[in-house]
Amino acid sequence: MSSPVSGPASSLVPRIVLVRAVNVGGTAKLPMAQWRALAESLGATRVRTYIASGNMVCAPEGDPEAFDRALEAAVERQLGFFREVISRSVQQVSAALAAHPFEELDPRFSYITFLAGEPTAEAVAKAQSFETGADEWRVIGQEMHIRYAEGAGRAQMKDAAIGQALGVPGTARNLNTVRRLITLASES
Repeated sequence: MSSPVSGPASSLVPRIVLVRAVNVGGTAKLPMAQWRALAESLGATRVRTYIASGNMVCAPEGDPEAFDRALEAAVERQLGFFREVISRSVQQVSAALAAHPFEELDPRFSYITFLAGEPTAEAVAKAQSFETGADEWRVIGQEMHIRYAEGAGRAQMKDAAIGQALGVPGTARNLNTVRRLITLASES
């Protein structure tokens, strides 16, 4: 199958591919079978998904950035909505996990938000002005690390306002999911 994605060859190295804000609250429905099929139609191999929140591991052809943009376009074309696609290599996700700056009291309460780019120092400073209660967050490179004191469902911080202040879209996964995606990608 030929791919419309061109650029430097990835040597079909596995990547962890995340799509932002699907299958939550009854909007932006993205069946995982269709998510896999879209990736395969763009030339990806060894495609696997994990839970229904837009987590995929695959080995894309060509430039990973071009693959991500092609996936965004395919979702918009076939499903009628736009959502950012953010991917990382297994090594990048492993490094982000190792850099998690907070004590892990419960992996379901600790998250890594994978950002589409690195926020500016000014944007981080603005985001730091928001009250967070007992919740904590920190940006390290292209990731925002979060530890919710009582879980994401009972967040004390206004994470949407903080994310908007950062000025860079992102998608968050708890540490259990991050670890599982690393394992799946390592098995590919």
